[in-house]
Amino acid sequence: MAGIDLSSAEQGLRDWLAAGFHGAMDYMAKHGLKRARPAELLPGTVSVISLRMNYLAVDPASAIDMLGQPQQAYISRYALGRDYHKVLRNRLQALAERISAAVGPYGYRVFTDSAPVLEVEIASRTLQGWRGKHTLLLNRDEGSFFFLGDILTDLPLPPDVPQSGHCGNCSRCIEVCPTQAIVAPYRLDARRCISYLTIELHGAIPLEFRPLIGNRVYGCDDCQLFCPWNRFARPSTEADFDVRNGLDQATLVALFAWTEAEFQQRLAGTAIYRIGHERWLRNLAVGLGNADSTPEVLAALQSRANDDSALVREHVAWALAQHAQGAAQVVPR
Repeated sequence: MAGIDLSSAEQGLRDWLAAGFHGAMDYMAKHGLKRARPAELLPGTVSVISLRMNYLAVDPASAIDMLGQPQQAYISRYALGRDYHKVLRNRLQALAERISAAVGPYGYRVFTDSAPVLEVEIASRTLQGWRGKHTLLLNRDEGSFFFLGDILTDLPLPPDVPQSGHCGNCSRCIEVCPTQAIVAPYRLDARRCISYLTIELHGAIPLEFRPLIGNRVYGCDDCQLFCPWNRFARPSTEADFDVRNGLDQATLVALFAWTEAEFQQRLAGTAIYRIGHERWLRNLAVGLGNADSTPEVLAALQSRANDDSALVREHVAWALAQHAQGAAQVVPR
């Protein structure tokens, strides 16, 4: 349980926006400080019920192994199953209704990435855990591989006593970030973050980041995968988060061959679906550009060299140039 006075977080949010760290996510600036003022989002709110739900369906060790296999397509662990927005929202609604059955009618609204709410800030004021240096919430017993959701309510509930942080001198998340997006402890420049670049960004991925993306075609988990606290991460028991379409073992070439119809049919109901087929191909083209120069990889890229999308064509051209450059640097004995 948390109160609604988040005023101490307002300056940090204001500075983050002023620095432009939100990139092209205009909605972040649009809502501004409203994110730190729950009562403006839902008038009458006096308490927030913060909850989390584990999502791991695959051993983190296998994810680290995949990062070392450039022909494989790495997809953020949270996106391997059903779209969490739907799952978590339904669970929150069911809980809110159970509370109503116990205490009688009351005012509430459930949120899970569906409105301008500072989920991590709220959760860090409860027994859920503390904000890690990568800006995500950490829990001593379960790491950070979980979703957060909130129920804003007019029930006057007693707030928890916040936990202290336990990152200490560890800076592993900062050190392993492929694009150095964590510019300082607890400060993320989204414009450099692979999750932003492959999911939120609609246009071309900046050239400087393409080689650093590696085989990460949807999101990035490095700051979590290498966090010492995630040795305590627990697998999810939610069937909706089970891996779909073999996405935990898929190759870049295989996914790049999907038609738009196949993309829509196979990924309907997943978080990946919302970026659309064009950006999916854009991301895969970058991954293929970073893969080994095999006949299969080169053939896959050539197959879309004249794609209808200018965005896809440009990234395919970059990928082919990467392979051509690599071949030119091979000096025969």
